[in-house]
Amino acid sequence: MHKRGAAALFAATGVLLTGTAFAQTSPNPTQQIGATTQQGPTPLFRITVVGHTTPAINYRPRKGDTKVGDVVGREQSQGQGQGPGKGQKAGDQPGAEYFEAEVELDELARLIFEDLHLPNLQEKAKREIASRATRFTEIRRTGIMSNLDKRRSILENIKRTAREGGAAKLGPFKKEDLRYRTWEETTKFESNAVVISMMDVSGSMGEFKKYIARSFYFWMVRFLRTKYDNVDIVFISHHTEAKEVTEEQFFTQGESGGTVVSSAYRLALDVISERYPTRDWNVYPFHFSDGDNYYSDNDEAVRLADELATTCNLFGYGEIGEEGGASYRRSSGALLSIFNDRLKQRERFVGVRIDDKQDVYPALKQFFSKRGLEV
Repeated sequence: MHKRGAAALFAATGVLLTGTAFAQTSPNPTQQIGATTQQGPTPLFRITVVGHTTPAINYRPRKGDTKVGDVVGREQSQGQGQGPGKGQKAGDQPGAEYFEAEVELDELARLIFEDLHLPNLQEKAKREIASRATRFTEIRRTGIMSNLDKRRSILENIKRTAREGGAAKLGPFKKEDLRYRTWEETTKFESNAVVISMMDVSGSMGEFKKYIARSFYFWMVRFLRTKYDNVDIVFISHHTEAKEVTEEQFFTQGESGGTVVSSAYRLALDVISERYPTRDWNVYPFHFSDGDNYYSDNDEAVRLADELATTCNLFGYGEIGEEGGASYRRSSGALLSIFNDRLKQRERFVGVRIDDKQDVYPALKQFFSKRGLEV
């Protein structure tokens, strides 16, 4: 999978979640290949990724008083372009040539999620999940930059310069040199699966921590609905008490109070027992917290976590640190260290630590990388 595309998409998480569009300048075809040329200007490629999303996750909103009718942003007007010559008046500097393409967010997300899977997926009594897979099958002259075939584009450039100048060498790139891979989707039916999303919404989960947790779950839900047609998703919020909530409530409601983690695990096990028996369902519980828990609840939390890891395909736990506190790690007392030390069923437990927005996508990959039996 293209790491640059993934990094660009997830670095813009905060922008995308508020329903706006963003633009990312992609590298030219010779980057990361070691080829350089002094025979002309480097071509530029500008990709506009357009997407509209529902959950409103707003971190560090603009400060100041506003009222109905205020204009909070304007589109760039004519004459306010980018690069040499921008502005209202005519300039005398040459412009930079660039190619434009507009890509739907869903299309880019499908490519980024290509390598993610539900781990340890086992054959159950029922097979109702339609899973879509993307396979590159053809080369074309047009496409999106994330599908650019650099090797073929360089070969086309060398062949063209040989035709034009008689010498086979790498020259300035033109649009006619570029080659793009295209894909087709295949569908296969897999066993039933349910993902149980648990989130700590206690008073210790500050603005940054809730933002990180909701960002992870936002992309997890988007991955599941992009890759699978019929995966069930259950949403559970907890402080000292746990409750099942709607998707909208999960992403928008705030809470406070203390933290009793076992309340969420107990409710998850009840939901599994009543609605998703493991003989018929692949079950994936995930929990995000800041690691703080009422001290007398730790033994019960470990016991129930062991039960989740034993009965489910995979139990994932994400611990969110303080903003900018990547260098700080509590040696004891936090749930992640307690789980690592005391869980008996470690084979199907995955724990991650997130200290920054850039850690969200690596955590998603760690939870949903291929492992175990795939059907």
